[in-house]
Amino acid sequence: MDLPSHNAFKNYETLFKKIGRIADDSNLEIYLIGGFVRDIFLHRESKDIDIVVIGKGIDFAKKVAHVLPNSKFSFFENFGTAQVIYEDLIIEFVGARKESYERNSRKPFVEAGTLQDDQERRDLTINALSIGLNAHNFGNVIDPFKGLDDLDQQIIRTPMDADTTFSDDPLRMMRAIRFASQLGFRIEEKTFDGIERNKERIKIISQERITEELNKIVLSPVPSIGFEYLFDTGLLHLIFPEMANLYGVETINNNSHKDNFYHTLQVLDNLCKLSNDLWLRWAAILHDIAKPATKRYEPGIGWTFHGHEDRGSRMVKPIFTRLKLPLNEKMKFVEKLVLLHLRPIVLSQNIVTDSAIRRVMVEAGEDIEALMMLCRSDITSKNEKKVERIKQNFYLVEEKMKLVSEKDNLRNWQPPINGNDILSRFIIEKPQQIGLLKNAVREAILEDLIKDDFDASIAFLKEFARSNGIKEKTLEN
Repeated sequence: MDLPSHNAFKNYETLFKKIGRIADDSNLEIYLIGGFVRDIFLHRESKDIDIVVIGKGIDFAKKVAHVLPNSKFSFFENFGTAQVIYEDLIIEFVGARKESYERNSRKPFVEAGTLQDDQERRDLTINALSIGLNAHNFGNVIDPFKGLDDLDQQIIRTPMDADTTFSDDPLRMMRAIRFASQLGFRIEEKTFDGIERNKERIKIISQERITEELNKIVLSPVPSIGFEYLFDTGLLHLIFPEMANLYGVETINNNSHKDNFYHTLQVLDNLCKLSNDLWLRWAAILHDIAKPATKRYEPGIGWTFHGHEDRGSRMVKPIFTRLKLPLNEKMKFVEKLVLLHLRPIVLSQNIVTDSAIRRVMVEAGEDIEALMMLCRSDITSKNEKKVERIKQNFYLVEEKMKLVSEKDNLRNWQPPINGNDILSRFIIEKPQQIGLLKNAVREAILEDLIKDDFDASIAFLKEFARSNGIKEKTLEN
């Protein structure tokens, strides 16, 4: 099988011949294998190179590191692997092996094997391709499972029996779906059925590994491909039930609501055309997550989801905790966007005042652009004229935001007085009175009732405090 021209193999041919000569001198067979080979035929650049050695991978890697100038060598004895970092390449070496599994563990019993054994243990046919590096077979492609045909037909398929493949290592189910999502491939029927039959086996996989694959699906060019496979195989119900619960349409008195699962996928795909940010994409996934819990049918009105943005924001932390996603500023960013995601859309449906614009911009702060991208992606309808009308109104909102921002300098705005200013001027009997006064100033400025400066704020507070029974400090008291 000829290799494609102008590919990574050609680019590194001199290096590969040098490594091949070391193998010939050591009387060892070696092969490129896995993702690097797959990416050659997909015409994708890769800096991660896997080499399988018919023998001891660590010992051979040491020899390679000794020959390659300024390379860095490290090894992992428990896994029988070694790594050589050379220039901008990461070259992994492992001895060819065959694996057997116990029912309740994905950690295999490993023994030395042949190239065929090593290819049989691979998760997918497109990842089982190999290329010879010894002098007698340099550049020859070894493809026992027709992985090249699967690449050409854009198919995800296991090299061996799907049930055995997925039962042995259930993480392979997530990987199969992840590659389908990343590459835009379809999962062939027997492989799909194998995932569906073995889905419960995912419970033996650590949450960290599941979430790592889930994030790769979220970051894929069209994540809906992966999420539809997760849903259709039943995996989503096990690893992310809140999202699976978005599925379905209920009808009462001929009134139906939209299917919020497929709506969420459309919003996510829309957003992916605008941003590669993982956490903004998570905000898209979670923006309507509380709709099942807030769904109500009101006669004469129809279906409502009142407060789903507030409840959804409060669901973010429990979901992040269970999925082992970071409980830090990234989570708070997602919470904020879920909470605010309706606000710009509402503005686009009404006459927009400066104060309404100002309020949204203050609450969003530095994340206003991210919020607007999420909201723009949330404009979905089968009625194209309706979508276009909302988009036009939304554009007017964005233009108004620019004008208000230039005029008011609202980015990360804070009121001109703080708690200490209040404590020094008023007799505070209850802690919540500080919040009452601070919020009163904030609202007055946002509504354009007073100027955004210290003196105007103090003058306003004196009157407000008096009307709310809060006394001003004097020399006597």
